[in-house]
Amino acid sequence: MSGANLHVDHMKLEDTRVTRRYFDKFAKITSYLTKVAATMETEGRFDRQDIDVMARYLMALNWTFTALAHKYHFSGRFEHAGNLTFDRSESGFPIYQEILEMANDALQAKRHLASQPSVDALKDQMLQVILRDQEIPSKLQFALSQRLYYEELSRGDQFWARNDPQTVWLGNEGDRRHFLVHWAVYDSQVNLPTIYLMNVQDTGRTGLPKDEQRWPEAQAHLMAQSLAHLKLLTIAKGFDTDFDDLHPTRLRRFHIGPMYSNAFTRQTGPLREVLKEANAPVGEDWALVWTEEELVSERVENVKSGWFGSVERQIFALDPFEGGGAEMGASRMERSLIMPQRPYQALAERNPAGFRDVRKFVVSDTGRVLSYR
Repeated sequence: MSGANLHVDHMKLEDTRVTRRYFDKFAKITSYLTKVAATMETEGRFDRQDIDVMARYLMALNWTFTALAHKYHFSGRFEHAGNLTFDRSESGFPIYQEILEMANDALQAKRHLASQPSVDALKDQMLQVILRDQEIPSKLQFALSQRLYYEELSRGDQFWARNDPQTVWLGNEGDRRHFLVHWAVYDSQVNLPTIYLMNVQDTGRTGLPKDEQRWPEAQAHLMAQSLAHLKLLTIAKGFDTDFDDLHPTRLRRFHIGPMYSNAFTRQTGPLREVLKEANAPVGEDWALVWTEEELVSERVENVKSGWFGSVERQIFALDPFEGGGAEMGASRMERSLIMPQRPYQALAERNPAGFRDVRKFVVSDTGRVLSYR
């Protein structure tokens, strides 16, 4: 693999075969994620609304990698093809700037498509060059890859740098409306996709998604707080304090990654040694970390507001076994590993400290997902 560092942790993929191998790996990984989420649903960790929302974001991540694979299909082979930059030390994923550039390209996708020949026209031209000139039609191949890239972007629904909050109505209890508020970001600090799910009770006069004042304010507030270094407790308490008639009863955050690969990343620690020992074939030499943080409200207190009023405030349960609870800022945190069979066997044989209580999801090309402790 060749590369020119923009940053000590960032690497450019400048070889065509390596670039395609990188995207093939992620095509497999992202296709497995929805199956892992479905397995979690059967275990009772997700309900139907949760799984529908999670599947939407995981599919969006798949489409993001599909688009980027078209964009960089001829990296290293064609002069103007460009090179993917990824974070080889912390996440294994493309850097944040790649996601921003993709969003900018999406805004201009229709204009690009209008000025380019169709896929069929490009294929006809390629065939003529091959038959007439007996040459490889490199420029036309590159043009086709860019056409496919913009077609993919024009379909939409990729995982963007910011995926603004949306709501799912869960039902009413008396004058309280129950919503699942969900949003996601591609976190610029850690170069990882991060998904948020928050259960909210709404006692406002107008339902939250139809409230022309509260909903834009709530969306802006949540997006501003969607940072990896902020504890869930900080995010939930800030929301609870700023919106007197919105009551967050549960907040979850899912970090998708890092991805460890003996071929691509430089992370240190037991997992790197496990992958090295596994000596797995191309496409199966990886492990993906999936981390879930959860904060739940254990009770409500009424506090004074103004001269005569009072408002509800949530008192959140903190894990008594993790750094005094407040240190972690969550009620619970669970890490899982998703990996193919060969790396799992190497991990089981090595059995390093710190991994014995980590949930392992072992995936295969047949679509099976097996869960182990």
